[in-house]
Amino acid sequence: MIVCKFGGSSVANAEQIRKMINIINTNEERRIVIVSAPGKRFDQDVKVTDLLIQLYDKVLLSENYDIELTKVLNRFESIAQELELKTPLIHLFESQLKGYIQKYNNHPLRLLDALKSSGEDFNAQLIAAFNSQLGVKTTYLSPKELQLIVSDEPGNAIIHPDSYDKINQVIQEIDGKIIIPGFFGVNENSDIVTFSRGGSDITGAILSRSVHADIYENFTDVSGIFAANPKIVDNPASIHNLTYAEMRELSYAGFNVFHDEALMPLYKEGIPVNIKNTNEPEHPGTMITKTRQSVGVVGVSCDAGFVSINMTKYLMNREVGFTRKLLTILEEHNISYEHMPSGIDDISIIIRKNQFNDNLYELVTEIQDRLHVDDISVEEDIAILMIVGLGMKTLIGTANKATEAFRNNHINIKMINQGSSEISMMFGIYVADEKKAVKAIYDAYFTA
Repeated sequence: MIVCKFGGSSVANAEQIRKMINIINTNEERRIVIVSAPGKRFDQDVKVTDLLIQLYDKVLLSENYDIELTKVLNRFESIAQELELKTPLIHLFESQLKGYIQKYNNHPLRLLDALKSSGEDFNAQLIAAFNSQLGVKTTYLSPKELQLIVSDEPGNAIIHPDSYDKINQVIQEIDGKIIIPGFFGVNENSDIVTFSRGGSDITGAILSRSVHADIYENFTDVSGIFAANPKIVDNPASIHNLTYAEMRELSYAGFNVFHDEALMPLYKEGIPVNIKNTNEPEHPGTMITKTRQSVGVVGVSCDAGFVSINMTKYLMNREVGFTRKLLTILEEHNISYEHMPSGIDDISIIIRKNQFNDNLYELVTEIQDRLHVDDISVEEDIAILMIVGLGMKTLIGTANKATEAFRNNHINIKMINQGSSEISMMFGIYVADEKKAVKAIYDAYFTA
């Protein structure tokens, strides 16, 4: 069995939906289909999810929201008209949105999750109705009907472990194609709770693990994954095969083709992921598997938005419990760290800047007061560049090639970290050097 997920660009309008329908209907193994909310139809367009957030903002301010509501409904109305859909759904969608607003008007986080989920939910209902109209037995399943039960963390849901078996039981009782909205589940009280960014990928992974799929196909608007960001590097090489671990490293540092958290349900089962292009479905795309045969660098990625807190203390290495105390302070502030490069008398903590709410320097002061460091400083304009590839530590000269590329392009390295992993090297650089660094590293490994 094949589980398919189609991203926002793949279901943005009637033309794309017809392509998607053709893909699933020409292969009997493609039974389970997860869909996103309609994405952009052109560069200046607005995603349906963003329209729903605009609606939420108006409701939250107790302002008239008729215009925002109409924009959402008109988007689905245009798709339905272009598909010549006979099933009347728009009034149902309007009623559902107004119902959420009335029910959760005094619960902002619940309201936001319910409204945001509607893009995926309405699209799934519309697509299921269209495929049924074509004469193909098709069932729409909501997460509630599917028993996709998640934790009660608005915007950051996590599936309950016992949901996998329940989902499988529901699926086994249904014949034909099954269309499921991505991005959200329900808590034990049947309230809608969304996953984090890119949550439709997570839904697809959950379904794949639940039914023990042979493969999980993730359809986007690109033919697989590239070795570098094509917005930075012209015509970068395609990656034909990479491992879960390599994909996780690349996603962590800015690759947005596949949500890194979506790998977790697939990893234990060893279910391969195929990143494919809705507009070019015959292209093999990129396969993500548990292992691969060849070794070497497969890609370079870079992401900005990091802060480095740098500390120096004489004889730090002899102070038992120093690192534990430091991590305890972070835990008390509910802050996670990304990297921790260190020497015998110094240590740096790399943290994503979005974890701070104007409290960065309060944290710095607390560290200084409680740990009595000799010196502490903050660098806020840090980007993290990752060079990723299986078996890199066994290849002589890998690190040297990177540092030479930085030197030749006059890029200052703030820090280097290669832990015990053999699949990645991390370099801290200034944000201003981000694009230049990606180009330099790509050229060093892929064009030299």
